[in-house]
Amino acid sequence: MTSALRSFRRNVPGAFPVFPLSIALCCAVLCGWLLPETARAQEQPRQERQQTTPKQDLIIMQRVSGPVELDGLSFEPAWQSVEPYVPSQYEPNNGTPPTERTEMLIAYDEEYLFLALRAYDRNPEGIRANTLYRDRLSNDDHFEILIDSYNDNETGMLFNSNPRGHRREAAISNDASGGGIASGGWINVNFNTYWDVETVIADSGWFSEMRIPFSSLRFQPREDGTVIMGLTLQRKVVRKDERVVFPPVERISNWAFLKPSLAQKFLLEGIESELPVYVTGYGLGGAGETAQLERGVWGYDRDVTREIGADLKYQFANNATLDLTLNTDFAQVEADDQQINLTRFSLFFPEKRQFFQERAAIFDFRTGGLSRLFHSRRIGLTEDGAPVRILAGARGAGRFGQWDIGALTMQTAPTFSQSENFGVLRLRRKVFNPWSYAGAMGTSRIGVDGAYNFAYGLDGVFRLFGDDYLTLQWAHSFDDMRIDSPDYRPLNGGRMTVQMERRRSREWEYRSILAWAGADYDPGIGFSQRNDFTLVDNMLSYTWLPPEGARLIFHTFEMAGFTYLRNEDGSIESAQVGPRWSYGARNGTRGQAGFMVLYEDLSAPFSIGEVEIPAGSYTFWEAEVSYGESNTNRYRLGPTLQAGPFYDGWKVTAAARPTWYVSPHLEISGRYEYSRIRFPDRDAGLHAHLLRFRIGMALDTQASANVFLQYNSISDVLSSNIRLRYNFREGNDLWLVYNHGMNTARNRFNPAPPLTDNRTLLVKYTYTFQL
Repeated sequence: MTSALRSFRRNVPGAFPVFPLSIALCCAVLCGWLLPETARAQEQPRQERQQTTPKQDLIIMQRVSGPVELDGLSFEPAWQSVEPYVPSQYEPNNGTPPTERTEMLIAYDEEYLFLALRAYDRNPEGIRANTLYRDRLSNDDHFEILIDSYNDNETGMLFNSNPRGHRREAAISNDASGGGIASGGWINVNFNTYWDVETVIADSGWFSEMRIPFSSLRFQPREDGTVIMGLTLQRKVVRKDERVVFPPVERISNWAFLKPSLAQKFLLEGIESELPVYVTGYGLGGAGETAQLERGVWGYDRDVTREIGADLKYQFANNATLDLTLNTDFAQVEADDQQINLTRFSLFFPEKRQFFQERAAIFDFRTGGLSRLFHSRRIGLTEDGAPVRILAGARGAGRFGQWDIGALTMQTAPTFSQSENFGVLRLRRKVFNPWSYAGAMGTSRIGVDGAYNFAYGLDGVFRLFGDDYLTLQWAHSFDDMRIDSPDYRPLNGGRMTVQMERRRSREWEYRSILAWAGADYDPGIGFSQRNDFTLVDNMLSYTWLPPEGARLIFHTFEMAGFTYLRNEDGSIESAQVGPRWSYGARNGTRGQAGFMVLYEDLSAPFSIGEVEIPAGSYTFWEAEVSYGESNTNRYRLGPTLQAGPFYDGWKVTAAARPTWYVSPHLEISGRYEYSRIRFPDRDAGLHAHLLRFRIGMALDTQASANVFLQYNSISDVLSSNIRLRYNFREGNDLWLVYNHGMNTARNRFNPAPPLTDNRTLLVKYTYTFQL
């Protein structure tokens, strides 16, 4: 290690000024929990501790005794017969009563589920409500409800509101567990549905009422007509970094309060949703221009847009929906985040389009890391994110008896290539116990010229005992070009994965993966970063949960590593191993530090920008440290520092994620990442800059604007995405969208292109009505 450091210092004189910063940041991470707690409220009078409500096996949910006036205050006669629940702290002192009086109410009638919060506060000036912007959580005090409407202990819907009545939804999958095969995210923040909320801020605290139609929840009645749902309710007091939940939840994982399997089970009787039909029509108009070089002269190709289209959502059963779309448009979707790619693998971009969000967890078939058998972004978008017209499509998802079923078909127009049809069918069901399932998926991609790609997969997740799970997967793809090849071998199109893991973040946790992929594995509407490998991946960690009164909530030591072997000769293609330590403190700070030894054997060169990494074998290391300030702060920096050798050179990367909650009407955030990469022996190198800058503005919960500016020096991208929205009501919106792209590498071309590469201005109006 000492010799490696000396070599690094000798070869990296220009990088060594960053080491004082590295040392300072390490000190912040290792000692941040010693800092006094921030943003403490002024000295408060003592209050009598509430008696918390314990979790029960099953609670019969209470009915409201009359009509509920949705005004935020749950004191009218309809609520008088509803007994409130008193939550327990999840953090910082797990299991203890809340420090501020809190009452949560749950009730229902034939059409709606009602939820209410009485968030008393002895310091109402300390109530945080940083945003009015729809679908954004900005370190606000909030009331959040997790609903496992299918009672499957795996999936759920999340409803969230702050004291000013903003709304945010999300969908939970995989029982809020995201390690191993499931890595890549178990929460879908792009999900939306129909519901209402009203809030009131008063001298005694803040109060909230939510009204959620049963038609928005989807549920599975039992044979006797009753319904069981799991619910978890929580209140966040940001200035104290305190989260209280009902039912009480032990901190067995980082997000245990969002695990459907830990929710309180409620029994409901006599409910049946309306089975509504929603029709959403849109009109789109605008103009744009794109720089074009013709006969040695730059000019602009101008285009006028006039479009109409419609979507239909039909809930044909309590637990199933059908979505139809005609001439689909996604003009209002926010631009993708720019990324700097310092690897030889493709970048992954998440799905943001609303049409693909309904019960998206059913279509989830992840095969390890970011790879998956089906990725909906392959439909209607090119590899670089340019839109492809979708002529029409249908998508259905629901539960039928013991089966979860999802199906999709989409037809694209010949915009950039031939017209294609995309198809997906997903089946799965519970087996053995409530926490295990087995399933299958099939996908198809067929061109009008007869070209095709088919893929199928079989998967199962089995809870063996306690928190220990076994995952088995097999996927296989084949297409017309490979089948017609004389040396075609069917098994070369397969991919197999076996995983054992313990899903908890308390004491010992482990994950062990064995995976194999053939050289011809290529799911036509999936995502796969590499093929023709055998993977061995292991992780072992131990998490300490200090007692109440300690400065740390938790700290974890982890040792992890993986090895990719080439199937052809068994040689190592990639390997990585190293320790990592992370912590969370009661004052709200978070941090981690890690060290990794990496090995890469490049059979072919690859490029980062204009710099080429030669073929060859490389062993190098990387150290990383990051620090997160307390959520109690209205301004946070979120610094990260990485440094170490990099192939035959060295790399230093410094990044920050600043956020400033100026007021409930204005939020400024961004990310800046700078990488300095040098290859001294080749006298080569580069400076890589990545900037994302967002300004969120909201006049109220209806009128909002979002400015998103991005710069990527590797891709020579400087772009802006400006969206103004007026939400008349759920499903009825007016959008004004302006996109502007600029040429940042004009000196590389002769003749030089104009400064503006492209720009569009679009106006879109959507209106939803119920049949």
